Amino acid sequence: MAANNQLKTLALLALLSGLIVLAGYLLVGDETGLIYGLGFAAVSSFGSWYYSDRAALAAFKAQPTPREAAPELFERLEKLSDRAGIPTPTLYLVPSEAANAFATGRDPNHAAIALTKGIIDLLPDDELDAVIAHELTHVRNRDTLTQAVAGTLAGSLTFLGRILTLGALYFPVARAGGRRGNNPIAILFLLVIAPFAAGLIRMAISRTREYAADAGAAEITENPLALVRALETLEAMGQKVPIHGNPAFAPLFIINPLSKEGMMALLKTHPSTEDRIQRLQEIAKTASAEPKVLSPST
Repeated sequence: MAANNQLKTLALLALLSGLIVLAGYLLVGDETGLIYGLGFAAVSSFGSWYYSDRAALAAFKAQPTPREAAPELFERLEKLSDRAGIPTPTLYLVPSEAANAFATGRDPNHAAIALTKGIIDLLPDDELDAVIAHELTHVRNRDTLTQAVAGTLAGSLTFLGRILTLGALYFPVARAGGRRGNNPIAILFLLVIAPFAAGLIRMAISRTREYAADAGAAEITENPLALVRALETLEAMGQKVPIHGNPAFAPLFIINPLSKEGMMALLKTHPSTEDRIQRLQEIAKTASAEPKVLSPST
């Protein structure tokens, strides 16, 4: 299952990059556009690799938290990180009553986990352990990098389409053989089809990675039902107290913070909570180990 998820993710990222290359070709009208598209995709990916964590943390006003400010939370994070087999990420707290959490960073050695004040106050120890373990799995699987690259590529495609299509409309340049940069099919692709397709691909990547992170949390805590209870609680609270910030970072969160009405249902960044719970319950049925709660006192 894990290998299948990785293959799906790589395929979707390749498809997303391919859209940018195709956009460059359609806009320029010859093979030079392929080179422009490849270059733009490479630059976008590098930028997201290096800067995405700072952007995500700043978007939700997350503050780095010293050990003395939350010693029990630090001890919990260290124990779970040790069980996950990764360095302990930097801990950030988000000053929001919304109950949610996310991980970010380009690799396990440069990772951060952000918890809202609301989730810390709301969940009991075993459920908070499960949420942290879910985010640690994202770090271990390098999903934080995957999501950053996917989000940047999708956003770059939209930006590229708008800027360069306007240039083609108002400053068309003659091409060899009489081809011009204001091809109406290319404009339609760049302004409508490509950004919409990129958004769908990005959402598909996010949903695939959430299943893997849920399974990882069950493995780390040996208590899949704790994450079931946490997801049920977070789903209910998320509708009452939404988190405010840039919606581009919605895929990072453990629970989708966006509206689920109308067209937003098509663009959901997460699988349905019901489906995630069902999968976790199946893991619990086949688990041989007894549930174990990790806490600072253990």
